[in-house]
Amino acid sequence: MKLTGKHIGFGLTGSHCTYDVVVPQIQGLIDEGANVSVFVTHTVKHTTTRFGDGRDWIKKVEEITGNEVIDSIVKAEPFGPKTPLDCMVIAPLTGNSVSKFANAMTDSPVLMAAKATLRNLSPVVLGISTNDGLGLNGINIMRLMSTKHIYFIPFGQDAPFKKPNSLVADMNYLIPTVSSAIEGKQLQPVLVER
Repeated sequence: MKLTGKHIGFGLTGSHCTYDVVVPQIQGLIDEGANVSVFVTHTVKHTTTRFGDGRDWIKKVEEITGNEVIDSIVKAEPFGPKTPLDCMVIAPLTGNSVSKFANAMTDSPVLMAAKATLRNLSPVVLGISTNDGLGLNGINIMRLMSTKHIYFIPFGQDAPFKKPNSLVADMNYLIPTVSSAIEGKQLQPVLVER
């Protein structure tokens, strides 16, 4: 098991349509030997969509990990100095959170955990899911791509003719990206056909 003994933070933001492919990756990390702590935004916890009720998703990840989700900035802050993470994953990472993270805004437990992880010079792995990746958010994605200790799950256009600016990570690459990031390497290629 590649990740035995590693403490992985896993942040969920509000791209509700991707949870069904992201949540199994949490189980995959555990199967590789990791201890996983899940961080959620207010949107994840309190929104019901056609993709499910936030409370049900919270319950599911708590059952998978055996850990209570971290749902406040106050609860997330100790993961920097007191309980450091070996790697922080944010998947899905919405365009809204991309913008905030790229501009040093820390207004959610997920972004606080990411900031705390970077402060410790440990890797942060991002799995983008945004309808604006090739639009206004493109500059924010590039800013994050050029930032030390930040790594991207390979991504591509998910619907180039219906949503030409949309970019989504291929979550099948999540675990290999985490393994590479812990070694200080970006999994290649970053741009993939979806």
